[in-house]
Amino acid sequence: MRIVLDTNVIIAAFAGRGLCAEIFEVCLSEHTIVISGHILSEVREKLTDKIYIPQKTVQNIIGYLSDIAEIVEPEPIDKSICRDKDDNEIIGTTTSGNAKFIITGDYDLLIRKNYKNIGIITPREFWLLLRQNINK
Repeated sequence: MRIVLDTNVIIAAFAGRGLCAEIFEVCLSEHTIVISGHILSEVREKLTDKIYIPQKTVQNIIGYLSDIAEIVEPEPIDKSICRDKDDNEIIGTTTSGNAKFIITGDYDLLIRKNYKNIGIITPREFWLLLRQNINK
C-alpha cells in the first residue's frame, strides 16, 4: 500500500519510541512511503527548531527519508480544499503519489476524513486497520 506520513507523524517517529515510530517501521517494511520536497523541508525545520536535534543528525534523517521514500512533486490542489496551505501540499503529495492514506495528527486534515478516495486517518486508526487486516 502507498502511504503518505504527514510531517507530524514523521517528527514523532524520530523524536521518540511510540506508536508513530512503530507505524513508520511498518510502513518502511511493508508499504511504500510517499513523500515530497515540501514534507522533507517541514521535517528539517521542525527537527531543528522544535525538537532541537543537532544539524548533522537532521541531515542524516533527511538523507535517510530521501533514500527510503518515493519522492513526488505535489499535485496542485484547489486552495479552498484546506484552510492551511501546507495541508494542500500534503493532499497534493498523496494524489500525485497515488497513495491510499494520509496518516496524520493534524486536526485540520482529519476533519476531512477523505479526499478523492484517499483516507485521512490518525496513527491509531491506521494501527487498528493493520491489526484488523492481520486478523482476517
